[in-house]
Amino acid sequence: MPDTHHQKTEPDQPLLYQIRLEGHLGRQWADWFGGVTITPDKHGNTVLTALAVDQAALYGLLRKVRDLGLPLLSVNRLEPSPVNTPDAGR
Repeated sequence: MPDTHHQKTEPDQPLLYQIRLEGHLGRQWADWFGGVTITPDKHGNTVLTALAVDQAALYGLLRKVRDLGLPLLSVNRLEPSPVNTPDAGR
């Protein structure tokens, strides 16, 4: 059965990820994370949205999450679109 849910991505194309953390993390942490978008959600948690050029970059981001000590709730790959990319508002 073919998988029609995910679009095929090119190997050199950055992928967009949404990382949900338990607890509040201020937007001033965006530079420390390397320019990710930090958004509080309505449940008091934090959503990080970031482009990762490869798996090593994603693991590096997750290491920073670990270093902060905030519990990781989820990691999801998003379909790229101009609306939900971190650079869309710049």
